Amino acid sequence: MNTISYAVKRTGFNLGLKYLNKDPEKNIAKIVDLLMPFTYREDMKRLLTTGKKIMHDPGNPYRGLILRTFSEISPNVRKRFLSNFVLNSAMIGQDRTSMLKLKYKCNIPWAILMDPTNACNLHCIGCWAAEYNKGDSMDYALLDRIIREGKELGIYFYIYSGGEPTVRKDDLVKLARVHDDCVFLAFTNGTLVDDAFAKALAEVGNFALAFSIEGFEEATDFRRGKGTYQKVIQGMRNMKKYGAPFGFSACYHSQNTKAVGDDKFLDFLIEQGCLFGWYFTYMPLGKDAGTDLLATPEQREYMFHWVRRMRDTKPIFLLDFWNDGQYVNGCIAGGRSYLHINAEGDVEPCAFIHYSNVNIRNVSLLEALHSPLFEQYAAHQPFNKNHLRPCPLLDNPGMLAAMVKASGAHSTQPVDKEDVDELTAKCTSAAAKWTPVSEKLWAGELPHYSEVQKMKDEEQQRNRAVLEKKLKKTKDDASLEAAS
Repeated sequence: MNTISYAVKRTGFNLGLKYLNKDPEKNIAKIVDLLMPFTYREDMKRLLTTGKKIMHDPGNPYRGLILRTFSEISPNVRKRFLSNFVLNSAMIGQDRTSMLKLKYKCNIPWAILMDPTNACNLHCIGCWAAEYNKGDSMDYALLDRIIREGKELGIYFYIYSGGEPTVRKDDLVKLARVHDDCVFLAFTNGTLVDDAFAKALAEVGNFALAFSIEGFEEATDFRRGKGTYQKVIQGMRNMKKYGAPFGFSACYHSQNTKAVGDDKFLDFLIEQGCLFGWYFTYMPLGKDAGTDLLATPEQREYMFHWVRRMRDTKPIFLLDFWNDGQYVNGCIAGGRSYLHINAEGDVEPCAFIHYSNVNIRNVSLLEALHSPLFEQYAAHQPFNKNHLRPCPLLDNPGMLAAMVKASGAHSTQPVDKEDVDELTAKCTSAAAKWTPVSEKLWAGELPHYSEVQKMKDEEQQRNRAVLEKKLKKTKDDASLEAAS
């Protein structure tokens, strides 16, 4: 994009943001119009147009969610969200990433998940982090380097897990201030979210929290320890007090699926101020991890239907990490949309896949994306034509074992160094039981999926043609500059 043209467009966008608070229902549509010139991608333009339509539909739950942000979130946070998440991360960053994928011939993610520390003040049942060395951590300089290298590749979204990332709250807030063009999210147990931290997050405006919660008090304290639930709720209250952005994350398993997949529970979380919810399912990672907490096929099917019904009725943005495979064409790991860097620095395809070839302390981020295991992911994704069976471990266990062996990746479990065949054997039965259920669900989704996918494929082809022209122009300009 021409630098002068970009500056003019950015100035217009910033002026538009100033008027947004006066009449959001009217001015959101204008903001969308101001955003349009920032991207060449047809898929992004389609999403922006959909956003305008939502604001003209009084019964649309996403309209309710957007309006919630104007009554519950501070103006600084709203400005940062539109500027950093929508404009920088989803539009400008993704345009750059798309071009660099062609240039470097590798996956480049939209988001990076990393563990600032393995230290944690809880010991939750079924959490693999409990097996890690509590002293492992990435210092501020390394975290800062990863973010800087990521931005060079068009990555503006950074997520923290652990351990408990808020053990490092001072460093994380500092990073958010230094990289004020990025968006940050931390998965937290919520017990360390005091008044001062909530206030700091509202002030930086570009740092959200996802509180881990697994139902009401009894269900949450079952895995996380007595008294945890009350601390989580207090942390949410602190965030809401200052208009800081937050949502929840919930792991559904054999003992709590109906507790987290409950209309009353979701209504309660919306009342607390949650703007989004992120659902995961239990994974038996680590040699001591049992399979008794694995969700049954019936429970996973229940969540499939329940989450979709909630999206049609509740003013909150919900994700189901496994059951939403159809919307993202299967597995998003291995740098396709995200990757994971643990506290030791091992660059892993996914937070649930503890195998790696490289350590970020010894290689650049771009070099890590070319590692053998990541190349295996890029070569084999999607791992199943049925995108309701996206995971190479939980749904297609033989696939993970084959990729780990072909790449020569090693286990990053510091204590038990779990053999990939032993790990995948834990999921074989669950995968076999899920297969007929998922095939039935996929058959019902396929007609609509095929229609939407055809449209997306056509958009992608047109986008790629534009990209190739942009890439050629960049090379031609570089050649002219070298010649002169």
